[in-house]
Amino acid sequence: MNKLDFQIVSKSNSIPAPHQFQSWVDAVLKDESEDSEITIRIVDEAEMIQFNEQYRHKKGSTNILSFPFDVPEGIESNLLGDLLLCAGVVEKESQQQNKILEHHWAHMVVHGVLHLLGYNHVEDDEAEEMEGLEIRILNIIKIKNPYEETSNT
Repeated sequence: MNKLDFQIVSKSNSIPAPHQFQSWVDAVLKDESEDSEITIRIVDEAEMIQFNEQYRHKKGSTNILSFPFDVPEGIESNLLGDLLLCAGVVEKESQQQNKILEHHWAHMVVHGVLHLLGYNHVEDDEAEEMEGLEIRILNIIKIKNPYEETSNT
């Protein structure tokens, strides 16, 4: 089983249970040959702003940051890295995009774990590949395509 170090330092009361995060991480890593270790830290906007500015040199908050662990040569480690999620941003996006909050959390976790595995979305072809993987993984856990437009009707 993949090891998940779960840290909640957010004041939000709408964060899914740790076992849900575990199931989303496991859905992404189900085809990996070895169990992996990931830290997920749920923060409020003040901490996310600080990390976003320090590591991405971008002002303001964001929904998720991924910090892949670069294993030094000669060292064995199952640590994939850290995910930093901002509860407030995830909640706002869910409302703005008319998405079920739990589904948006799942999408953010799937997206972040794919980054830890080396996937990216800088170039169009990379984005297409990564989005396709996200859609397939989310479909397996019964969550519809997060890139389709939704409406309130």
